[in-house]
Amino acid sequence: MGGRSVEEVLVVVEEIHAEMVSSVWKVLVQPGTEVAAGDTLVILESMKMEIPVLTEQAGTVRELHVVEGEVLQEGDLIATVDG
Repeated sequence: MGGRSVEEVLVVVEEIHAEMVSSVWKVLVQPGTEVAAGDTLVILESMKMEIPVLTEQAGTVRELHVVEGEVLQEGDLIATVDG
């Protein structure tokens, strides 16, 4: 019984959502960008305050769902990061 070992790779995907109504002031990454835990992906603006949006895990930005100037509602998806 010559079995072949299959290595499973678990990829954790982090979804980053807007926490409040805000506008996208600046986009700092693009799909394919390598990021470290704590890196800023975008900067939002709400009530004249700049709000950095950080990733909690290291990985690669898979998708970016916002553009500069876009208005976001609470819960809108900003980006996904593959860990």
